[in-house]
Amino acid sequence: MNVNKHIVDQRIKKIVRDKPEWFTDIKEEHRKISRSFVLLSVSTYLNIGLTEAHSLITDGGGDAGIDAIYVGDTAELELPVTIFQGKYKQNLEVDAHFPANEVQKVIHTIWTIFDVDKEIHTLNPSLKSEIQEIRSLIADGYIPVVKAVMVNNGLKWNEEGEQHLINASFPKDQVDFEHVNHQNIVDFIQSHKGIKASIKLSGASIVENFNFKRVLIGKVNVAEIAKLFSTYGDGLLEKNIRRYLGLNRNRVNEAIQETLLGERKDNFYFKNNGITMICKGFSYNGLQEKNWDVAADDIQIINGGQTCKTIQQTITDNPENDYSQVYVLVRLYELSVSDHDNENLVNEITLATNSQNPVDLSDLRSNDLLQRTLETDINGLGYNYRRKRDIASSNDSVIPLSVAAQAVYAIWKEQPHVAKFKRKELFGSLYHRVFTQDLNAAQVVIAVVIYRYCDNLRRKVNMLEEYPHISYSNYFISMIIGKLLLSKNGLHLKALTHNNFEEVKSYFEANREALFQSANTILIQALQDLYKEDYKNLNMQRLSAAFRRGDLFTHINQRLNENPLFATKQGQ
Repeated sequence: MNVNKHIVDQRIKKIVRDKPEWFTDIKEEHRKISRSFVLLSVSTYLNIGLTEAHSLITDGGGDAGIDAIYVGDTAELELPVTIFQGKYKQNLEVDAHFPANEVQKVIHTIWTIFDVDKEIHTLNPSLKSEIQEIRSLIADGYIPVVKAVMVNNGLKWNEEGEQHLINASFPKDQVDFEHVNHQNIVDFIQSHKGIKASIKLSGASIVENFNFKRVLIGKVNVAEIAKLFSTYGDGLLEKNIRRYLGLNRNRVNEAIQETLLGERKDNFYFKNNGITMICKGFSYNGLQEKNWDVAADDIQIINGGQTCKTIQQTITDNPENDYSQVYVLVRLYELSVSDHDNENLVNEITLATNSQNPVDLSDLRSNDLLQRTLETDINGLGYNYRRKRDIASSNDSVIPLSVAAQAVYAIWKEQPHVAKFKRKELFGSLYHRVFTQDLNAAQVVIAVVIYRYCDNLRRKVNMLEEYPHISYSNYFISMIIGKLLLSKNGLHLKALTHNNFEEVKSYFEANREALFQSANTILIQALQDLYKEDYKNLNMQRLSAAFRRGDLFTHINQRLNENPLFATKQGQ
């Protein structure tokens, strides 16, 4: 019996029980379980909550082999797109390969949907709207970079599937296929547990005590690094501030691999910045002069995760190569990571040493005083504010930091187009514009409640058919509803606090359909004012482009001022 398969099976069946509204379009139980598996896989792979993962689902009739799709932030004219295809075997005792014909289907889909000159007719509404938005971005000059994630609870595709990929002849730096299964999902779940590992150092090493901390510096054979990751996986990277970026379109990782495969690979130690690790404590045989076996408790890699993963992948893909004389520098810091001061030190070290690749700052921002204060205040309102990345939850009372940032910036800061397409910047250059000193818990929660309501609406087929813009406009609709909600309650934003939180929330829940209809009317009027024609006559690519720019704001504000819901005693 494969225990990890049963762990995953239990979790996906629990999702079906806990969130029946996510499966109302499906009658067959086995299909509900299959979708739940995709949900868990997407949540795990992207490190987002299940609620957010649900908004990415595109499975069903006309899904072209795409069960979920995620469009990342545009940067430097690159458009990162991750697509998921899932296959779940109900018989947990069977170890089946991911179907080769499904790999072939996804190959065909990629060649079709990313070529703007090819017509597509048979896609379901939710997937079609996503594809048209991608095509609109491509038409604006963005180059798609595609990661196809094939997910199952079995084995990787076989030789036939591999041959399909070879025959596809995708541009090397634009398309990458990756296999993920039950083992990867459980590795993620277990990554939140402390890891006690042994690392074999080569040659002489240095240990020094200073400032009430201990530091070990030595060198480790790259095969030992690969072995470490084969044993413990990404659990070693829990405190690392970015996921593995992969080899495609990443110059640093490509250079690491080239060195490992080249004739001068023995010089790898001198060319690489090394790996920085932290732990709660380490021990070794001090009577031994060199070649120590170091036992480290609660070990984490805070810099060099890209190096480690590239080493692992390169050695795995090239087992015939001799790496016996290839080493990498390792720094191991013994810190009491549960201590608040040392936690801040960990974050400072991480930020200071992660300079080779672009970083995701959300984990570092999570320790700001403002974030800790918001966590306390939001918990007081009955919600669970997740400052740090955590195992996915389907509970609507859980508010991840990333969702809070998008909702606040789209609604209260009135920047819906930026909140959608520049999510990483919300924790970079825009951070102090999102999380201002006067932002309070009530404002965060109300923004998230509005945002999630509008995001759920765009998933409904009848809404897509009646209002084609809903696929792209949910951030704008959220902003308008926020304005209407404050106005109807006679409030300015600063006046929204814990004192009137329940009243405002209750009003929204009782009147959200009416608020949506008013916001929808305002938005449609603004679209028609902008284009001087019925917005339904616009093609989907042109329509999606309208919500990436600020052209609509003047027309929205004009229509807002004409709306009876907005013409209340605002500010009283």
